Amino acid sequence: MIAKDLINYMIPPLKPQDKVSKAKQWMDELRLSELPVVDNGVFVGLIDEELLLNDELKYPNIGDYPLLGQKCTVGAGNHYYDVLKTSNIEGFRIVAVIDELNQYLGVVSIEDVVEAFAKNSSVSTPGAILGLRLKFNDYSLTEISRIIESNEVKILSSYLSPHSEDPNDLHLTLKLNKEDISHIISQLEEAGFTVESAHNTASSSFDEKERIDILMKYLKI
Repeated sequence: MIAKDLINYMIPPLKPQDKVSKAKQWMDELRLSELPVVDNGVFVGLIDEELLLNDELKYPNIGDYPLLGQKCTVGAGNHYYDVLKTSNIEGFRIVAVIDELNQYLGVVSIEDVVEAFAKNSSVSTPGAILGLRLKFNDYSLTEISRIIESNEVKILSSYLSPHSEDPNDLHLTLKLNKEDISHIISQLEEAGFTVESAHNTASSSFDEKERIDILMKYLKI
């Protein structure tokens, strides 16, 4: 899924000459703290609620404010992973989508991306989610895949990220197509891999906090 497919056309752009009262009204109606600002079809930045509430900045028009997030953009054909990455780097909940001529097409909200991700077949398909802790030099998806697939289980999706406790380690999240993976866990551990968590398994006994933790790791792309 690419950025242009996730544009939320319910989020309108402001113009530099728009009054602050209009921005505040739209934010209240849409329950957003940020809105895009577009000048003659070109994205020029974001205006956020904190700017509008700053007592030292009491300007009449949106264009008078020091706009933010000028780099918070992705191309129309970028993967939604790029939307999440840009949002994370720039620190905003909406990301502007532009075409090859730098023309503004719309914005994607992070909530829309997460919703689309949740509807992805690999997420909605029943099956276990495994979390493995790996040393960088020990990472081998080929070997891990061999162990898993030797049990007639398929990997539906995978995500690799720095480990939250040690950036020198890696955290690998795997979505599998079966829930009964006790033999797989045993074989992975026998092969020297550290299985930190398992969710949606046939014999899952994790408490609510662990369930939330693994879900957030899976959604943290």
